[in-house]
Amino acid sequence: MKIFFTISALYRAVQLINPNSEVARRGQALQLNITAAIGLQDVLKSNLGPKGTIKMLVDGAGTIKITKDGKVLLSEMQIQNPTAAMIARAATAQDEITGDGTTSIVLLVGELMKQAERYISEGLHPRIVTEGFDLARKEALEFLDKFKGEIPIDRELLISVARSSLRTKVNASLADTLTEAAVDAVLTIKRDEEPIDLHMVEIMKMQHKTATDSRLIRGLVLDHGARHPDMPKRVEDAFILTLNVSLEYEKSEINSGFFYSSSEQREKLVESERKFTDAKVKKIVELKKLVVGDSKKGFVVFNQKGIDPLSLDILCKNGILALRRAKRRNMERLTLVCGGAAQNSVDDLTPEILGHAGLVYEHTLGEEKYTFVEEVKNPKSVTILIKGPNTHTLAQINDAVRDGLRSVKNAIEDNCVVPGAGAFQVAVSSHLSKFKETVKGRAKMGIQAFADAMLIIPKILARNGGFDSQDTIVALQEEYASGHIVGVDLNTGETLDPIQEGILDNYRVIRNMLHSCSVIASNFLLVDEMMRAGRSSLKNDNIQS
Repeated sequence: MKIFFTISALYRAVQLINPNSEVARRGQALQLNITAAIGLQDVLKSNLGPKGTIKMLVDGAGTIKITKDGKVLLSEMQIQNPTAAMIARAATAQDEITGDGTTSIVLLVGELMKQAERYISEGLHPRIVTEGFDLARKEALEFLDKFKGEIPIDRELLISVARSSLRTKVNASLADTLTEAAVDAVLTIKRDEEPIDLHMVEIMKMQHKTATDSRLIRGLVLDHGARHPDMPKRVEDAFILTLNVSLEYEKSEINSGFFYSSSEQREKLVESERKFTDAKVKKIVELKKLVVGDSKKGFVVFNQKGIDPLSLDILCKNGILALRRAKRRNMERLTLVCGGAAQNSVDDLTPEILGHAGLVYEHTLGEEKYTFVEEVKNPKSVTILIKGPNTHTLAQINDAVRDGLRSVKNAIEDNCVVPGAGAFQVAVSSHLSKFKETVKGRAKMGIQAFADAMLIIPKILARNGGFDSQDTIVALQEEYASGHIVGVDLNTGETLDPIQEGILDNYRVIRNMLHSCSVIASNFLLVDEMMRAGRSSLKNDNIQS
């Protein structure tokens, strides 16, 4: 009678026969790391790809977060196991560096550990496996440089890159809405021979209407409005004055007292106190009359400091829209959006320091007021206005938009893309299987383990799409062997041309992912506990002999 053991069952059998054997000790230590890596892989594998499921997180305060972004999940989950915690930190670091690939790293690390277990259970030393991982990683990185597509970077290509990233974070209809906003935002702030600064893209949340109403504002949105009821709500063709000057009565910083013997003296004191503030307001009014004259152009003042009711009334009577106590970050963006220069004094006001906006208007939403500054020329900063019916939808869109912006930025800076939908993983797996034949010694087993682990990405993509992963892998490998670059078609389960379909990944994401997953897996295979278990077992065997 023949008995077939699985690897895990074989470990248990060896442990029962001789719990102090080298295989048992090494297997126990290795099994802890493998179990942790596979456990984290099982949690996140259902999130991979556009067909992946969404997870709902609820914290202790009852706050709900719905997301399929691996970085958000790993950041919000409380992971106790040290091995799983290390994988989570490395994966979130991937997101901070490149903006994508978090879930893929977790899947690859888990699969590398699972494939390594096959050979280690047969007596192969972990050091040999890690040597194979190192060789495979270097070869895979060299293959990536040849495999990447040197395609001219234009708007249509960037839209394909952003869409490929966003559809893995949100549903397809919303992703298509956010795609053009993300691409146009990056192209607007991009300057020749200057690094792209994504901090110039302001993300403003507005709990209003539906998620698909989110859009790009080629200008600025402020989360407050004017404080005078009679001020104009809409100004067209407006001059913009950016100030950091107090236009309100301020008490003296030095303790002092005033004594007067009649009401006339008190009135004179009040009048003299107002005179200083009124003089500053008068200079603003004079500048407005100078630049506007008899035309129908508008004049808007954004002030970082306060404006008291009397000053607001004077500005209102002169047809000036004034906003007080604007946030510092908005004040810095105003000059980038509208032009002009910020002023810390009203003594040197000239027409040259003014910016321009084609339209400034106020939007009231319940008790909240928003001021839109639009129709500006050559803005260096833009705003993506995110709308949604509830807070967790806004948070989900916000995380997706950030990843979409990073994907566009990466494509521009890399000046190349990589075919997506699992096409690279299938190609590099086939390449490493051939490369293995050129390597002598047992390290080729580690290379084969690395090659097999790469296929976890197209397998999970197919499985999440509802198709048989083994049939899909066989079809992909056969098609690639015939000389075609192919990926997984998540609508039919068959093969497709990712370049023609516009499914593209970032070069730096794949490169960083290959490096990180092999290094992490190698570290886990060489941890002290497992190596110490092996040495301790050998020492006991020598003593007994």
